[in-house]
Amino acid sequence: MPTRFSKTRKHRGHVSAGKGRVGKHRKHPGGRGMAGGQHHHRTNLDKYHPGYFGKVGMRHFHLLRNHQWAPTLNIEKLWTLVPAEAREKYISGAATETAPVIDLLSHGYAKLLGKGKNKQLQRTSRESSSNNHILGRLPQVPIVVRARYVSAEAERKVTEAGGVIELVA
Repeated sequence: MPTRFSKTRKHRGHVSAGKGRVGKHRKHPGGRGMAGGQHHHRTNLDKYHPGYFGKVGMRHFHLLRNHQWAPTLNIEKLWTLVPAEAREKYISGAATETAPVIDLLSHGYAKLLGKGKNKQLQRTSRESSSNNHILGRLPQVPIVVRARYVSAEAERKVTEAGGVIELVA
């Protein structure tokens, strides 16, 4: 639009330029935010936001928000929670008198599931021993697992490897 047709050009010579004498184009003439949704802005909310006001459904008294929190971890990813240096030490057999303790709750998991193969590690020139358990094979190394819930399959695989499951609250 050319400047000569703009509103500001038409308002030249008029003191308030169409913005009023008292308020002077300041503050919040319609209220702040969603103010007046049921009063002076009702037509807008009825047209563009139907159902904005009111209740739907039933209330849940004494709702426990965290009641069903149970993030899962498959057994094939279990050894990824052990630091790489310690993982190599345990898998190579250098540390035989101790077993790694994995607390799933401290890692953000609550339930251990049994997906993954439970095989003796085969070391080849192509793949290093550190990649074997990441690819889904559980090494035959005793391990202590602390979790809230453990599936029967996961418990079987851990005990077959010589490990122990500890259930914690």
